[in-house]
Amino acid sequence: MLKAGTSIIDISPGEGIELAGYPHFPRHNTGINDPLYASCIFLDSGDTKIALIAMDILFFSRKYVREVRELIQKETGIPKGSIFISVSHTHSGPWTAGRLDLEALEEGQDVDREYVEGLKGKIVRLASDAASHTFDASIGTNSVLCGKEKGIGGNRRHPGGPADPLLWTVAVRDDKNTLRAVIVKYALHPTVIHEDSTLVTADYPGYTRKYLKGKFPDMNMLFMQGTSGDQSTRYFRQGQDFEEARRIGDIIGECAASSIKDTDFKSDIGLGAISQEIDLPLKQLPSEEEAAEAAEKAGAEWESLKSSDAPYIEVQNANLRNLGAEDTLGYVRLKKKGIPISLEADELPSEVQVVTIGDARIVGLPGEVFVQFGLEIQEQSAYEKTIVIELANGCLPGYVCTAEAIKEGGYEAGATMLSDKAGDILVQTAVSLLKKS
Repeated sequence: MLKAGTSIIDISPGEGIELAGYPHFPRHNTGINDPLYASCIFLDSGDTKIALIAMDILFFSRKYVREVRELIQKETGIPKGSIFISVSHTHSGPWTAGRLDLEALEEGQDVDREYVEGLKGKIVRLASDAASHTFDASIGTNSVLCGKEKGIGGNRRHPGGPADPLLWTVAVRDDKNTLRAVIVKYALHPTVIHEDSTLVTADYPGYTRKYLKGKFPDMNMLFMQGTSGDQSTRYFRQGQDFEEARRIGDIIGECAASSIKDTDFKSDIGLGAISQEIDLPLKQLPSEEEAAEAAEKAGAEWESLKSSDAPYIEVQNANLRNLGAEDTLGYVRLKKKGIPISLEADELPSEVQVVTIGDARIVGLPGEVFVQFGLEIQEQSAYEKTIVIELANGCLPGYVCTAEAIKEGGYEAGATMLSDKAGDILVQTAVSLLKKS
């Protein structure tokens, strides 16, 4: 019989700790709008133990993943290869991985060490608590459509571009049929709250948690981000405030509740975990002269649109192109000066992981991945219930972009150090692991 445990812990930063997510807009937090949490589901089939962990933060460095896995294995006996760690990608939480922005790297800015050390300790206690307090359980995986018709999100580069409309749930209930925990997977950047806010928030996933707690009071939610490197609310949102985050979170919560309601639960299931370490190629950077010329051109376009009172979305897209061009110039200058870029040094090689839960497979990819690659993995998988999660077990030095996006340019293409071959490598590795799982 399946045993399960679940736990949750507050990981909100103290006042004043810098918020991540908009590195070109330094923000030291002035308080908490809603708490950040880390949550865990522990599963034990009798011969296999796994731990699934999700956190309300932007990134969690692969070097910290390694450390935390070692400590959890020592504390609980859960094999480190059976520990899956992901983040929601809220842009209003603390830095917990390296920086890519030129100013921070040149000035030697780093994460808040005290916060990170405390966070690592909390994650270990979280997993230990879940593994120490188990109950007879059943589990089920289901999905519902939550697409553009909901008016909450889609492709942020092209409104009619590729998107992933599936919302997945992995629900755990006890022997009294009480829902105790649920993983909610959805592909949508948590960027409703933007760089003008200095408040800590989980963004829309925090409101999804509140919605589901209203329906299932004993439930612990783990929000896991789908492949959303090019997915956001940009062309779909009705505002950029907490009420809009609530609206979007409630819609996702309603879809998740519907999925849970129609779930078929089973207690006699197999568990497993398999992973592979991979290196990913970096792109060829331009010369400093070429990068400087591109940055000057992008900046002039942005300033021209601002001064002509162009529509907000045009100005914002130009701003993002400008930031991407500045990032590329920054990488070139950092390389020239010999200044190490931590997101390159700490995150490569990276890892692809596949977790087996009965007839479902959870695929963990590192970094921010364009949706096309997640869709390709789902299409090539032999398992109907294939759930692809990004920012799992570490991050990467920039976005995993399609070759088309790299050629087209824009923020994601400018902000990444990765080659356009990286996505294909992730897909091939994931599909290979799925065949072995």
